[in-house]
Amino acid sequence: MRVVFAGTPEVAVPALNAIVESSHELVGVVTRPDAPSGRGRKLVASPVALRAEELGVPVLKPEHPREPEFQAELRALAPDACPVVAYGALLPQSALDIPPHGWINLHFSALPAWRGAAPVQHSVWAGDEVTGATTFRIVKALDAGPTFGVMTERIRPTDTSGDLLARLAEGGAGLLVATLDGIEDGSLEAREQPEDGLSFAPKISVDDARIDWATPAVAVDRQVRACTPAPGAWSTQLVDGEAQRIKIGPITIDADRAADRPVLAPGELEVTKNAVYVGTATDPVRLGEVKAFGKKQMGAADWARGVRLESGTRFGD
Repeated sequence: MRVVFAGTPEVAVPALNAIVESSHELVGVVTRPDAPSGRGRKLVASPVALRAEELGVPVLKPEHPREPEFQAELRALAPDACPVVAYGALLPQSALDIPPHGWINLHFSALPAWRGAAPVQHSVWAGDEVTGATTFRIVKALDAGPTFGVMTERIRPTDTSGDLLARLAEGGAGLLVATLDGIEDGSLEAREQPEDGLSFAPKISVDDARIDWATPAVAVDRQVRACTPAPGAWSTQLVDGEAQRIKIGPITIDADRAADRPVLAPGELEVTKNAVYVGTATDPVRLGEVKAFGKKQMGAADWARGVRLESGTRFGD
């Protein structure tokens, strides 16, 4: 089939590469416009755009896919189908109607679970043991289109969202190509999603990522892993009378805490030579890496020595 791939971030690149290596003909790529990045706010092309340029494939960067100029360019490419991975813009019906086989999305959950922008983060935060990736035909309703195929992936106890998403991106790339193969030869038929098991995964904001130390340690652990690498779990520490944000990397639950060590209140820190512990509603947790405002990311013990942190200090305003 002639295909036009739509995607934007790095997580979409494995699927783009898989399509290039398949029997399908990649005739174009759709991605989000160049965006400002870094301290200089220089405009930078998306990872998908950069890969497409390496491949010598035409790249379309509409401000919005409803633009008549974009839709005319897409029609001129005459795709049979448009595979999609994390494109990042809502598609109007006029664009959905252009390819005869529609826009085929690779979504990183086992639909109908976790429809929305942040399925991997929500599955980690919820403590799911298994998640997956699903291919489906895009319709106007959010992630509600009929499905073609699904793969499953176990969520490991130490997985961050970044870890899990990387595995799903690789495995899902093969699923997307297999779906295109099945559509082409007629062996795959889309099936409507069941209503049982429906859940939603809205974007997780920076405010959502603030750690509530008064929750159980297992909840803190899930929150931190779910928000790693983005938007980044965080807490605050008073520095010269002002609350400064501290980003918190993956943590370890200290379930084997010795009986002769002090009980830590939620948010209270215990500083030792080689570790920093924080109290929660249940077991304390051991901090991994932290990033203070204006500083590089570093191990928690190094950070504590640098700011002369003492036991009894508390996170929070």
